[in-house]
Amino acid sequence: MFDKPEPLKGIRVLEVCSVVLGPSTTDYLAEFGAEVIKFEARRGDQMRYVTPYAYFYKNLSPGLLEQNHNKYWVGMHLGHPKAREIFYKFVKKSDVVVDNLTPGRLAKWGISYDKLREVNPRIIQLHVSGFGSWGPFTGRTSYDAIAQSEGGLAYITGLEGRIPLKSGVWIADWTTALVCAIAIIAALYYRERTGEGQFIDISQVETVIRYLDWTWLYVYLTGKNRERYGNRDLAICPSDLFDCKDGWVAICAFSESEFRGLCEAMGKMELYEKFADPLVRLKDENARLILAEIAQWAREKTVSEIEELALKYGFSAYHVVDVEEAYNSEHFRERKAVQEYEDPLYGYLVEPCYPPRMETPARLKWAARPMGFDNEHVLARVLGMSMEEIEKLYEEGVIYKWNPAIPPQCPPKDWDGKRGLKYP
Repeated sequence: MFDKPEPLKGIRVLEVCSVVLGPSTTDYLAEFGAEVIKFEARRGDQMRYVTPYAYFYKNLSPGLLEQNHNKYWVGMHLGHPKAREIFYKFVKKSDVVVDNLTPGRLAKWGISYDKLREVNPRIIQLHVSGFGSWGPFTGRTSYDAIAQSEGGLAYITGLEGRIPLKSGVWIADWTTALVCAIAIIAALYYRERTGEGQFIDISQVETVIRYLDWTWLYVYLTGKNRERYGNRDLAICPSDLFDCKDGWVAICAFSESEFRGLCEAMGKMELYEKFADPLVRLKDENARLILAEIAQWAREKTVSEIEELALKYGFSAYHVVDVEEAYNSEHFRERKAVQEYEDPLYGYLVEPCYPPRMETPARLKWAARPMGFDNEHVLARVLGMSMEEIEKLYEEGVIYKWNPAIPPQCPPKDWDGKRGLKYP
């Protein structure tokens, strides 16, 4: 994998982001070879302090790592006048600027898109926020839970007649970040053809709206709301999760042949004779009857029995995998969906990598870094600064490194002062 070319090699991205939404955008690009330089304010990315069950590994928050691979870390607050001038120099030598700050924040610091375009007419700037840069809700604080709620996802998620549920992961952040990465690549391609950069504005909530499949068109055409129906798929029947003797199984059988196979396995051919047509099965009263029959049958079977019947009779069924089983899956390891690598600061790590298997694949090269870890490397290599000039920036408070009194900003306690450092 590491001998193969990187598709975004040579693209330089400047990140002015915190939390998950913005950093995961640039993480997509960094894993495909873009050079991402991340600028952190004094306290650092909020995710340095957001970690499951208050767990830290060698001062590192797992909440920080997953959206911050392969980046160069610079401690520099762009609100500082001298930092702003240095940032302009970076812009001259870069392709993309990404921020997820409050709309208008960069402009107040003198880093509007108009100014960036003066500095570099080819620059692409992407701003992503909860509600976008204009509109009645602009400026509202948004997190993943807010986006799931405002976009309608939480409302339609959950068991029938029960409370709305948000996803167990930050799905609105990660999917919006993917949309951001696609937009950046589209803008890069457009620039290749025309020579022109552009400003990209993305709303997290609008992204949630976009991926709610047929929901919005259905509401428009029927005037009806979409309610919660648990694990039941309203457009495919049967497609649901069922409780077995020893666990849960997903069963899907939409085509006539698949449904026939399921009915044969159940010994319920009368269901096939009555509901062979997939559209007939989708009528609410019919779907409820069919799913109830399958649920009763599944309760008398083990998960493995149903999986074997699925292979024999040609319908789809697979057990509900817990995270530990997925983690240890030989299939995912063999396909390098789960990548094992040695990080010079944190040692041996095992993490998921982005899925496309291709001649120019994504890869994990190093983990997140302590605050300001790459200051010297980046300022010397990219801007050609001398060590004397860099030392002066430290003295003036323009750049900074981790605060030893704040462990989540710091290297591991066993760091030797050299491991992981890159030199110009």
